[in-house]
Amino acid sequence: MSGSIPFYQKHHRHYDRSYRSKETESKLSQYQTSSRYTAGSSTSAATSRSGGLKVTSYSGLEASRLSPILNRVKPTYLAVDRENQIIGYVVPIFRGSQEFAAGFSDTEEGRVRDTAAYMARRDLFTSGLEMERSEQTSRREAMRGSVERICLNKRIYEHGEHFKRMNEDSLMHIPEFVIKPRSHTVWEKQSVRLHCTVSGWPDPRVVWYKNNVAIDPLSHAGKFKLESRYNMHSLEINRCDFDDTAQYRVSAMNSKGELSAFASVVVKRFKGEIDEFLPSPRRASTEDGPVSEYGINFKTHIVDTFGVSFGREGETMSLGCTVIIYPALVRYQPQIQWYRDDVLLSPSKWNHMCWSGDRATLTFTHLNKEDEGLYTLRVTTKSGYETYSAYVFVRDAEAEVERAPGAPLDVRCLDANKDYIIVTWKQPAVDGGDSILGYFVDRCEVGTTHWIQCNDSPVKFARFPVTGLVEGRSYMFRVRAVNASGMSRPSRVSEPVGAMDPADRARMRGTSAPWTGQIIVTEEEPAEGIVPGRPLELQVTEATKNYVVLSWNPPGEKGLEGVMYYVEKCVSGTDSWQRVNTEIPVKSPRFALFDLAEGKTYSFRVRCCNAAGVGEPSDPTEATTVGDKLDIPSAPSKVVPIRNTDTSVVVAWEASKEAKELVGYYIEGSIVGSNEWEPCNNKPVNGTRFICHGLTTGEKYIFRVRAVNAAGLSQFSPESEPVEVKAAIGGGIPHASPAPPYGITVLECVCDSMVLAWKQPSFIGGADITGYFVDYREVIDGVQGKWHEANIRAISDRAYRVSDLKENKKYQFQVRAANMAGVGIPSLPSDTFLCEEWTIAVPGPPHDLQVREVRSDSLVLLWKPPVYQGRDPVNGFYIDIKEAEAPEQAWRGVNNKAAEKMFIKIKDLKEGETFVFRVRAQNQAGVGQTSAVTEPVVALTKPGTKEIKVDVDDNGIISMNFECCDMTPDSKFVWSKNYEEITDPSRLNLETKGNKSKAVFNTPGEEDIGIYSCFVTHTDGASSSYTLSEEELKRLLEVSHDHKFPIIPLKSELAVELLEKGKVRFWLQADKMTANGNVDYIFNDNALSQGDKYKMNFDKNTGVIEMIMDSLTPADEGTFTFQLRDGKATNQSSLVLIGDVFKELQKESEFQMKEWVRKQGPHFIEYLGYEVTQECCVIMKCKVGNMKKETSALWYKDGHQIKADEHLGFTEGVLKLEIAQISKKDSGVYEVVLQDNRGKDTSKLNLTDQGFKDLMNKVFNFIANSSTPLKITSTDEGIRLYTFVNYYNDLLQVTWHYKDSAIAFSDRIKSGVVGEQLWLQITEPTEKDTGKYAIEFNDGKGGLRRTVELSGQAFDDAFAEFKRLQHAAIAERSRARVAGGLPDVVTIQEGKALNLTCNISGDPLPEVTWLKNDREITSDDHCILKIASGKFASFTITGVNTSDSGKYSILVKNKYGTESADFTLEIGEGTPDLGVTSYSTDAEGNVVFGPNTPKEKMKTTVTGTKKQKRKESVSKTLPVGKVEDKDREKAAVEPKTSDSQQTQAAKEAIADRPLTADQSEASEQPADTAEEPGAVAETQLETE
Repeated sequence: MSGSIPFYQKHHRHYDRSYRSKETESKLSQYQTSSRYTAGSSTSAATSRSGGLKVTSYSGLEASRLSPILNRVKPTYLAVDRENQIIGYVVPIFRGSQEFAAGFSDTEEGRVRDTAAYMARRDLFTSGLEMERSEQTSRREAMRGSVERICLNKRIYEHGEHFKRMNEDSLMHIPEFVIKPRSHTVWEKQSVRLHCTVSGWPDPRVVWYKNNVAIDPLSHAGKFKLESRYNMHSLEINRCDFDDTAQYRVSAMNSKGELSAFASVVVKRFKGEIDEFLPSPRRASTEDGPVSEYGINFKTHIVDTFGVSFGREGETMSLGCTVIIYPALVRYQPQIQWYRDDVLLSPSKWNHMCWSGDRATLTFTHLNKEDEGLYTLRVTTKSGYETYSAYVFVRDAEAEVERAPGAPLDVRCLDANKDYIIVTWKQPAVDGGDSILGYFVDRCEVGTTHWIQCNDSPVKFARFPVTGLVEGRSYMFRVRAVNASGMSRPSRVSEPVGAMDPADRARMRGTSAPWTGQIIVTEEEPAEGIVPGRPLELQVTEATKNYVVLSWNPPGEKGLEGVMYYVEKCVSGTDSWQRVNTEIPVKSPRFALFDLAEGKTYSFRVRCCNAAGVGEPSDPTEATTVGDKLDIPSAPSKVVPIRNTDTSVVVAWEASKEAKELVGYYIEGSIVGSNEWEPCNNKPVNGTRFICHGLTTGEKYIFRVRAVNAAGLSQFSPESEPVEVKAAIGGGIPHASPAPPYGITVLECVCDSMVLAWKQPSFIGGADITGYFVDYREVIDGVQGKWHEANIRAISDRAYRVSDLKENKKYQFQVRAANMAGVGIPSLPSDTFLCEEWTIAVPGPPHDLQVREVRSDSLVLLWKPPVYQGRDPVNGFYIDIKEAEAPEQAWRGVNNKAAEKMFIKIKDLKEGETFVFRVRAQNQAGVGQTSAVTEPVVALTKPGTKEIKVDVDDNGIISMNFECCDMTPDSKFVWSKNYEEITDPSRLNLETKGNKSKAVFNTPGEEDIGIYSCFVTHTDGASSSYTLSEEELKRLLEVSHDHKFPIIPLKSELAVELLEKGKVRFWLQADKMTANGNVDYIFNDNALSQGDKYKMNFDKNTGVIEMIMDSLTPADEGTFTFQLRDGKATNQSSLVLIGDVFKELQKESEFQMKEWVRKQGPHFIEYLGYEVTQECCVIMKCKVGNMKKETSALWYKDGHQIKADEHLGFTEGVLKLEIAQISKKDSGVYEVVLQDNRGKDTSKLNLTDQGFKDLMNKVFNFIANSSTPLKITSTDEGIRLYTFVNYYNDLLQVTWHYKDSAIAFSDRIKSGVVGEQLWLQITEPTEKDTGKYAIEFNDGKGGLRRTVELSGQAFDDAFAEFKRLQHAAIAERSRARVAGGLPDVVTIQEGKALNLTCNISGDPLPEVTWLKNDREITSDDHCILKIASGKFASFTITGVNTSDSGKYSILVKNKYGTESADFTLEIGEGTPDLGVTSYSTDAEGNVVFGPNTPKEKMKTTVTGTKKQKRKESVSKTLPVGKVEDKDREKAAVEPKTSDSQQTQAAKEAIADRPLTADQSEASEQPADTAEEPGAVAETQLETE
């Protein structure tokens, strides 16, 4: 019966199977006309005994069902299930004659020959030997048969195991209801049958339920009848009673899943008049007698059918078929039903149905576009039903205005109330060449012919609320379309509908209303005086820019008076509720609101009311924005035309990606080159496949599709490829079917089967490849046999096991690819392969190598494991690489360690080089065969290549995004994890929009760690990958949390600072805030506002938020908080000011206020401080500001003003006071006072105690750092160590160390200071004094140490120099010398006596000689020369005369040296001025001062001995830091030295002078040097 349905009306999952080739078509036709199975007739008995299993003659999987059995073929018997899969072996009980007619096998022919020979021999020879041989032959044959059965069982088991591995492909799918059961309303005692058609693989198991209880026909004998035939299942309920009213469910389940469908059966009792459109209840008998249907098997045939029909609006059309029912019963009438698009039709004014006993007709009195569709005649008898279907096309009537659009269609009333009716319609397919501007809705009151236009301006939305109706009256509606050219014809009028409250309409229906499964309870005697409660579950069911529809449930209280409702609205953001239906409350729990402002957001609520009053309002709805929420759908894609008949083409397309409330699709076709498009359908179709009829044979057409919903029509899809209209024979349009596959290889070989692999075609055609078909042929001695089909059902993988081959035979193979356009041409025959079982221990070759993610330096290689595992399982793979043009010897390994996964990323490729790859598998036995080599791949990043980007949106959703710029209309994004396609949506949600695809993580976790890749089909290898590691996942989760609960980032937390005048500034800085950001200022949980006390400021450009207070009071102690809001992002920062922190801040604020007051007059910018210069001068300074000329600056020390001859320093606002050589007397409290008429400011510096100590430590630090390295020198007393400093202060503390221990000073070792030289004297040094010496300066911190090593050559040199100087000193001390001075010139009057005395010394005593004018003189009476005590030499002239004038000299001499002294004697009456100092004598001959003697020369009395000027040598004792005994204290004081000691000191000073470059000018010897009591004369010392 189902075979009579046309090809294009069936379920088209495998529609192209019977059109593969002419050969296949002829074989299929033979197969269908004969029987379902080849050996069905001969094995029916075996079938019944094998529990429903069907036994067929088997010769190579399923191919035997399509080809006659050839001669010389060995027959075997296999048991197969419904899927024709081998499940067992059956031994036939007997052989019929048909078996021999079909042909003998080799064994059977041999057996016949042997039997004939045996009979002949038995007749000729009766020898027992021949009998024995024949018996042995029979036994041998029996044993061979047993062995064959054992081998066959083995083959069955291996085939079953292989099928489990290889045959699970994409053809397996969950059950699907092609036709769902329909609900029925019947009268009592009538029978009803529920039908459904189910598809699925494997075949699903179907169970029927009544109110979720499984139906058991055996427990209700005769009540329920279940049937299942050819995937059509039915449930028949006999003689229905009221208890059969229920919901029935049919459940289909297989290994892939379960699916259910529902239908309701309502049984009505006859209580009076019957609806004329309902079938009459069947009677047990009629006037003519009983009709005996039971026990009769009816056969129904539908002949003289109607074909595809075409009509135009306004015309009349009739469809009819002749129905032949056998056997023919006179009084039996079948059930005749007409369906349009699977919807049952009822007689109406638009169509009439007629049954004349053998012919069923359907007549359309006035065709409309609503009548277009697939019409099905269904003839139902007790034995089943038969159907016939054909399509009816209805074109638009001629337009009244040229280029006007077609009329809208399917006008309906969606929602009817007492004051409005919502009218809907569908847009026409024809717009007249100009886009439709909108639609006008007309209404007409039933009983009149006057049509009124309802809208003044056209509406574009195919839904419009009509208002202004009169309650209780019925209306009809129609719609007209308008474009720039004019108005269309009006649509067909809608069904009449009354303008009344839905509650009133329900009451008017009474008990005749159909059963809906809901029980409505009304109160006949309501209680009075009770105010109703709140309405429940208020919601917005529909919202457009013109109206909003609300629905709710009545209050739940019982016993209330019938309520009515008031509806209230409120603009979001306000609390003002406005009642909408102020005058008349509504009765039904549904209401439409109009006159709402488009774009505004509203909330709604409802109140109940009755005679007792108005109740409380319901909970308000969510905020609803007024506007069209429905968008125009996106354009469909991938339009593929497929040949069908000489006048029709099957057009398939991919559904719109973004389509809400989709109404259907319109298809248009155009002859290539005409640029004129004609609609193929005038009523939207719901599927994605449509047969376009009425085309011209031989012409080439292109097609396009667009989607439609209430918002409008989408853009057109891309145009399809051209297709020539002719009958489909062996394929689709040119270049629409795939190109042939290539590269056929063998992956595994056993004794009777081979596993093949091949590469995908380079061109897949007009659609994706849906499967492959494999053919094989035997090659005997180079002679190629006939091709045989290896598989009937298409396989999706590029690997297949070809079974039922002969061992040790050679075969060739070819492969065809198929898509929705058809099966392509076969590939070239493969190489010849020998079918022999592989016994090698290593694995076979991997297969299906694919290259992804090609970049300039890397790519990813994928492969599938070998089918043949070898002796042990595969445990790794090795990848080889070489340049494409390189020889075979250039292969080299990529990985040294076997890769465990079936993918690898190959890096470090040379850019622009072409490479090929291959893969080898290994197991414990070794490395197996190499795979087929990949196609050459160029290592180059193609322009426009994108990478996967990971994004976290504002809601914290983590997604991977990939964009492809080279997509084609057929391209798809394929996401994989670890290079295995993602099919489970529980972890990832995949979204694709245009050329972008997004993979969204549902709940990211550790199970999502891996490598994610995206591959775009139908492109030149566009792909990318992203590695989600544990660290990356952790980072993304943190970012997701931040986005999900966003926090406004802060550059700085809330802080406080003081401004001038003591103002307190609280501030923070946000990193990013928009112009909509807000800030709340909180103090101790209380909000603060702008005012006199608080000044707030928010700079949104910089993000600085501040609050300023003039001062702090005790009431301001607490916590200050800034709360930030920017959209949904928030943040806050707090600052706690309590306790000591607050008091300190308050104190500082008050201080800053005082500071501001202070700075209004002269003030200190920097208070008094000090600094120490490199010269160790102390400079006290301060920086002042706001000074005037009259401002005075006074310095004080210890309260006393400092008096100074020079002016105080005041340069550039800085006051200075310099202390050149600071000492302890400079300690004290220093103060500077600034004062003028504006005010007074003071600054003090305490330089006492610790302050002075710190200052001196700083001075000491400068002194220490200025010290020179410690040096060694020698004196006549010993060895001296010394260093120089730039400045020496008496308070400086130094410590001398010997061998890291402080030196205990004694008479032999002493220290001292000479000027800026610090020294350590070692008197009479010995070898014991060698070692490391150091001087340490104490500066109050770490100190500074200078060291020198006195040992070795340094000590030897110093000691030798000491000895030399010691001898020189002894000689100097013992040589003869004149100790007392003589005057240069002596002037004396004649006759006076002259007496001069001088000191002489020397050891031994020197010899004294006096000279006059360089001639020796002797003592006489006139000139007396004396020596007293060996120390004093005197020169006396008793009476001076003129002859005595001249130059006199004294010469002293001993063995150590000679020395002389000179003076000139002048005689005169007066004292002339000679230009030099002159001396006179008095009457006694003593020297007196002359008139020209300067006064300063008279201050000092000397001996008259002439001496050279020498540097004063003063011996001072250094303070000792650590004195261990009283001897060190005594060493600190130096006794007064004698003249010899002073002379020695002078010599030491002279000796030191050439050794140092920094020695300063020597000071003179003191004038109060002690003289011997023997001095006779005193002279005045002349100094130059």
